[in-house]
Amino acid sequence: MTTFDWQGCFAPLLDDLDSRGLERWRKQLQQQLQKRFDDNPHGDIARWKRALDTLPHIDDVNANLNQSAIALNTGQTLSAQDRANLEDGLRGLMPWRKGPFEFFGTYIDTEWRSDWKWDRVAPYLSDLSGRQILDVGCGSGYHCWRMLGEGAGRVIGIDPGLLFLFQFLSVKQYVGPEQRIDLLPVRAEDLPPKLEAFDTTFSMGVLYHRRSPLDHLLELKDTLRPGGELVLETLIADGPEGYSLMPEDRYGRMRNVWFLPSCDTLLRWLDRTGFRNARVVDVTETTTEEQRSTDWMQFQSLQDFLDPDDPTKTVEGYPGPKRATVIADKP
Repeated sequence: MTTFDWQGCFAPLLDDLDSRGLERWRKQLQQQLQKRFDDNPHGDIARWKRALDTLPHIDDVNANLNQSAIALNTGQTLSAQDRANLEDGLRGLMPWRKGPFEFFGTYIDTEWRSDWKWDRVAPYLSDLSGRQILDVGCGSGYHCWRMLGEGAGRVIGIDPGLLFLFQFLSVKQYVGPEQRIDLLPVRAEDLPPKLEAFDTTFSMGVLYHRRSPLDHLLELKDTLRPGGELVLETLIADGPEGYSLMPEDRYGRMRNVWFLPSCDTLLRWLDRTGFRNARVVDVTETTTEEQRSTDWMQFQSLQDFLDPDDPTKTVEGYPGPKRATVIADKP
């Protein structure tokens, strides 16, 4: 049986937390990781680890983190066997939802054009150089790599999906273990209260999955140092201040969608939870060009979740997906 050495994988991060005076988080995190990987391991971990191990060893790797596709390149010529192993390993980690990525000429066309979201958000961010950054609900870590490319001092992404972790590690094993970037398979509610360890916290595509959106905003505020910056992206619904759409059951065939606030309601939520200077920097309708099925994500996608007779609506009859990005400050 192929085992995953989670202790070796996360040891540098755990040591770094100790060195930064975050022993409380390190101890809690170590217990959470042990429970996740040793006490109740996911049944597919061995399969995903085999896929990761199939990827060929490649020297002389350089990474371009500042373009649409996170691109790994090398000066050496890959053999036919290496190219076949590369393809097999990456396909063993399907479905690929967030990206795109390019591994030595093999382009992974992910379900989401996550680069489009980054391009919409990036012009409004504070300079990320040297900042300690948390990315909540980071998926496979695409945006984390973009943050590192912008000069972040340390990036930690969190997402409970274990497949995302192995997709992230497929990139990191080539970029280099010394890079100050990690993905933890935990949830926002698993973080210690009053952590106050980050200069910037991102939460993109999470708020509408939370039964209590105000509690999520308070959790995010707890992660930030005084003066820190929150970058929040979420589904919204048009309406006045105070309005929020709560689906009867599903939204776009998603079960776990709870509240889609209007922009003014979202700003009120941020004010009530203690954030200041909240401002909407982008509102964009999600299209089937931005989210769609591909050869690397062959399941249903957005076009299957919209009304075929009126694609401005979901199959349930709700307004189609529209997303807003808000930036706010912690006093």
